[in-house]
Amino acid sequence: MIHRDTILWDLDGTLLNTLTDLTDSVNAALTNCGLPPRSRQEVRGFVGNGIRLLMERAVPDGAANPLFERTFHAFKAHYAKNCNNHTRPFAGIPEVLETLSREGYRMGVVSNKIEPAVQELVQLYFASSIEVAVGDAPGYEKKPAPDNPKRALELLNSDRNRALYIGDSRVDIQTAQNCGLPMIIVDWGYQSKEELVALGGKNIVSAPSQLLAAIHRLSAAE
Repeated sequence: MIHRDTILWDLDGTLLNTLTDLTDSVNAALTNCGLPPRSRQEVRGFVGNGIRLLMERAVPDGAANPLFERTFHAFKAHYAKNCNNHTRPFAGIPEVLETLSREGYRMGVVSNKIEPAVQELVQLYFASSIEVAVGDAPGYEKKPAPDNPKRALELLNSDRNRALYIGDSRVDIQTAQNCGLPMIIVDWGYQSKEELVALGGKNIVSAPSQLLAAIHRLSAAE
């Protein structure tokens, strides 16, 4: 019997591999403003707290740089047009979501991307299994604040006693802790397994094929 029947998912690094498109847009903006480009590995370490902090980390001297706002706007313009050039679900994820949907789980995505982009990507890739998609929106604090997970649960007519959270990063670990949700953390995203363990990650899985067993175990836990 399922005791927890609601799953909140992170998007980037958990369901979708977005790193190439993010790196391309970061470097297009930096180059446009005469700033040095960043490596894919550097960008991997910058993501997770929304696009403004991504660019504060990518631009030398961050928001104190006189070119920061220009670079940030250049990134937003480029990413809006190029956010789906190379972005794809991680192998095995669509099948896992379809199985969970058939089993009766209700699912939502909670991301720090701007909300219209979250909704567009979820509709494109996961429309048949994900019911709710929330992101960075006015009036709500981004993860790891509990605002958007709570909003997603309300939209799903659920609550934290019926839910669990799945993500791939420090922000996701903190989000689950701040919301009082059991967590599953995946290590194919933007932080290594060693980093995730050191940050307090629990129920770490290394392949989508391991997700169902981990979800079923946590769902049935008293």
